[in-house]
Amino acid sequence: MQHIISVQNVIKNYGTHRAVDDVSFDVRAGEIFAMLGPNGAGKSSTIRMILDIIRPDSGTIQVMGSKINEKTKDIIGYLPEERGLYKDVKVIDVMVYIGTLKGLSNAEARKRSMALLEQLELAENANQKVKELSKGMQQKIQFAVTILHEPQIIIIDEPFSGLDPVNTRMIKDILLQLREKGTVIIMSTHQMHQVEEMADRLMMINRGRRVLYGEVSDIRRQYAEHAVVIEGEGNWEALPGVSGIRKDQNSRDGILLYLEQGTTPDDIMGEIARSTQHRIDRFQLALPSLTDVFIASAGESIEEAERQHQEQKEVTHV
Repeated sequence: MQHIISVQNVIKNYGTHRAVDDVSFDVRAGEIFAMLGPNGAGKSSTIRMILDIIRPDSGTIQVMGSKINEKTKDIIGYLPEERGLYKDVKVIDVMVYIGTLKGLSNAEARKRSMALLEQLELAENANQKVKELSKGMQQKIQFAVTILHEPQIIIIDEPFSGLDPVNTRMIKDILLQLREKGTVIIMSTHQMHQVEEMADRLMMINRGRRVLYGEVSDIRRQYAEHAVVIEGEGNWEALPGVSGIRKDQNSRDGILLYLEQGTTPDDIMGEIARSTQHRIDRFQLALPSLTDVFIASAGESIEEAERQHQEQKEVTHV
């Protein structure tokens, strides 16, 4: 299968801090590839190295089979985590201007801009200044600018930041449509639940190192034994006393149990079956969320990883 982007053994240091530590992965033609991990994990640094904004200290990166150059940059649409538009300029004028910078004629840039504004339900805002729009509207304009020149590769960093559920769904639908047309999409986010239904493959990264990599469906199946769903009767509030359960919660399908490392579903089944307080009507493996997979593989929650990253930054700047 054709590799559109290849990253091999890349390392990036900022002073004494290693932000990216021997990371390797590839992105294939026609897929949505997700880079997942907490804030400070090294995702944005990796993206900036792919785009040649910063250089790796070691390792190799290729885009379309060679080192990135001005020609390959023209086929990439990039939505950075740090948003920025010309605030005192009309929306349509900003979009047309950026479209011309990407090689479109003025007329074509205007035509595509209006079509995108219509699709994003912002056509009536075309002649407003950017600063007059809400944060969510500005975010949608930034997204529109990213895909305006119909790039072959789209790289988006925290694409759903600042969006409500309705607009998040809208952006997701557009991305899925672009994937169907053959566009390669790389998404970087710490909001793992947002990409579960979209990504074909993923890389999870924590503290600069790759912790998981592969097909989303395969990874979730691999970690399926870390959660079970049960239905039945009894005093389910007594479940925290059953050994081997990390936590439990109600779900639409019954009681969802998250298992500790080293505990198998058979262990839990046996212990609950021996209990005089419970009767089990259904007991099955539950496909874990990507957040659960991250905890199982990294040994800590996303929040804990982000907290430790922030503490490290504060120590570094003392």
